[in-house]
Amino acid sequence: MAKQKATSRAAAKTAVKKKWTGHKSAAKSSSRKTIKSKGRVSTAKPKARPKQRIAISHHRDEDFKADGLRAYAKYRDLGIADATHGLAQAHVIRLVGPCNPAEVSKLHYHDVEFQMVYVLKGWVKTYMEGQGETLMKEGSCWTQPPRIKHLIMDYSDDVELLEVILPAEFKTVELAA
Repeated sequence: MAKQKATSRAAAKTAVKKKWTGHKSAAKSSSRKTIKSKGRVSTAKPKARPKQRIAISHHRDEDFKADGLRAYAKYRDLGIADATHGLAQAHVIRLVGPCNPAEVSKLHYHDVEFQMVYVLKGWVKTYMEGQGETLMKEGSCWTQPPRIKHLIMDYSDDVELLEVILPAEFKTVELAA
């Protein structure tokens, strides 16, 4: 008994699925060829990332530099961006006290895929769109979804934060108040 041609989109998808999962079909469906010609089935391999290397960073006060995103902060780069060829970035941030809300409380967002902040020491009061004001203390951790509007409202004179961001290079957009 001869197999009937697939007459519906669902049947065509099933035929393609069977083909790619190793099942043999007696007759090739013409709808499979149509799907392939429209670019819906891709055999291209994803681009391989360069091999990552080990990054080791030991604490040294002289490694904190005032060369980062914010003038009121000092950053200690942990070497992650170089080791991952730009896949991720990690640094320890010391916010310089005393806090000046007129300088630090600027609504902004980062064009990132992932951002995580962990409070190593002290405290920081933040505002995040959809979350409101939150006091983060030593041991607190949070993620900020891509492009979420946020700001720092206040912080202790001794605050240190660990921040991990993907990708290493990203754009920050400051918003009008």
